[in-house]
Amino acid sequence: MKLHTRMQTAQQSHTASPIVLVHGLFGSLDNLGVLARELVTDFDIVQVDMRNHGLSPRSDEMNYPAMAQDLLDTLDELSIDKATLIGHSMGGKAVMAATRIAPERIDKLVAIDIAPADYKVRRHDEIFAAINAVTEAGATTRQEAAALMRQHIPEDGIIQFLLKSFAAGEWRFNVPALWDQYPHIVGWDTVPAWDHPALFIRGGNSPYVDESHRDALLAQFPQARAHVIAGAGHWVHAEKPQAVVRAIRRYLEA
Repeated sequence: MKLHTRMQTAQQSHTASPIVLVHGLFGSLDNLGVLARELVTDFDIVQVDMRNHGLSPRSDEMNYPAMAQDLLDTLDELSIDKATLIGHSMGGKAVMAATRIAPERIDKLVAIDIAPADYKVRRHDEIFAAINAVTEAGATTRQEAAALMRQHIPEDGIIQFLLKSFAAGEWRFNVPALWDQYPHIVGWDTVPAWDHPALFIRGGNSPYVDESHRDALLAQFPQARAHVIAGAGHWVHAEKPQAVVRAIRRYLEA
């Protein structure tokens, strides 16, 4: 499946592989825009809407082999032989899954605040409830939607993040498919070892990556190195963008 993309050409001449930026659950290609704006000085940038998100095609299937294949199909469509893949949360798992089916096409890999693990927890039921409340009420404006969502979600930042995908009274993600396939989204099938340097960035306050994931992570990515950004949570790239960019640049230039 070819994904909807936004492409930007590097502002300076270079020989580096293009960077593909991959958002997380309930997101869109705009979500990693802060990284795109910083990295486009030296790298060609491809931002994608994942399946069932944004303007990309819809599907009843939502698992990591399928999402990884989408990324590779999109690279084929863009005539990109090899790329650096950077993904946040669900997008981080998607780029890790790509190492199983086309390891030779990945130059470098960055996973932001996610581990290659089956989390076995439901962290998004309040978000689903809020989204469904907006749909059931027939809200047409973001102001109406926000008022309804506050009955389910106390954090205004999360509401504003979700509303980026609300337009003309419609959600730009396939809510039924995401709900139905949620066990696959939080789950994980172990991938063979990808024995190349990889960078795992996590927020110091985030529950998504901790010491309990270390052995499984190193078994699948034996040359991985971790970078912890203090004072940040799961949306570390939004909370501490310059720290994330510095860590990514150090890794890409090593």
